[in-house]
Amino acid sequence: MIAMESHKPYVAMLFIQFVYAGMALFSKAAIAEGMNPYVFVVYRQACASLVLAPFAFFLERKKNVPLSYGMLCKIFLASLCGLTLSLNLYYVAIDFTSATFAAATTNTIPAITFIMAVFLGMESIPMKHFHGIAKVLGSIVGLSGAMVFAFVKGPALKFMDGHPGTEKGISDSSAEHRSKGEWIKGSLMMLAANTAWSLWLICQGPIIKQYPAKLRLTTLQCFFSCIQSAVLAAVVEWNPSSWKLAWNINLLSIAYCGVVVTGITYWLQVWAIEKKGPVFTSMFTPLALIITAVFSAFLWKETLHWGSVGGTVLLVVGLYSVLWGKNREDGRSEINKQRQESKEEIMLECITHH
Repeated sequence: MIAMESHKPYVAMLFIQFVYAGMALFSKAAIAEGMNPYVFVVYRQACASLVLAPFAFFLERKKNVPLSYGMLCKIFLASLCGLTLSLNLYYVAIDFTSATFAAATTNTIPAITFIMAVFLGMESIPMKHFHGIAKVLGSIVGLSGAMVFAFVKGPALKFMDGHPGTEKGISDSSAEHRSKGEWIKGSLMMLAANTAWSLWLICQGPIIKQYPAKLRLTTLQCFFSCIQSAVLAAVVEWNPSSWKLAWNINLLSIAYCGVVVTGITYWLQVWAIEKKGPVFTSMFTPLALIITAVFSAFLWKETLHWGSVGGTVLLVVGLYSVLWGKNREDGRSEINKQRQESKEEIMLECITHH
């Protein structure tokens, strides 16, 4: 039972990456069909809020967790940085660059999160120990693998050769028609989106300690993000026809992203952050790129290249290097804690006997 409990965060993060891969597939399809990215974010956050609200009320009604004005402001700001800004910047940046570039640069999140966590004192780099070196080198190798996966093609894999799919055509054509200025603008926007998301990951730890009702917290963040995104979308997009929905891929994408991604997955991610910390959760991010590419190859007959295989190997090596270092660090911390508790017990016994 103890072993099963310890593996739950790993299973949860693997599930989250599969869900995020599905989000990439559905979102690309919806935006390719002409869905406005700002409107898309509003609808997905509204859908998530409506789905999560009943669960938050009934499952956590016995939790007597006070919600002060100060905490409400913290949640509002966390929603603004992590959800509203990150999601809107991400979808707009795809328009200026390409889907492949977006998937690749998302993998800078682990490195950004790690750097920010170190500067904020939430993570340490014990370079005197091998596990500290493994965390640093693993981050570099994993990030390099993501870049190789996205940008280095090489020869095509023979069993995948021959039928480039629709999504590849969309990505390639959009990349060709973008000017250098637009590409730079999109790249900076994507970097800003990833930085905002990394900040959200880090903010969740302290907020959960003060407000441990995770479902309510997730619902509030989705609700605030919906309001913030609605204001932004109303300013940017005046055309009423952009807000109309029909029974097509757009509605399916909104339902999937709102219910499964924004609702269930965000709650799971908050839970995983509470258990293992922000760097642990962000280190699984590269897996979504691999899963997306594999599903794209089979669903849309996209061609996979040997460069992708090399990138995959680097990603896996880097990922498990960091996880190994993280586990070793957690193990050392637990041993030191037990030793400290034993010393305190011995001292207490000495005091009571005298």
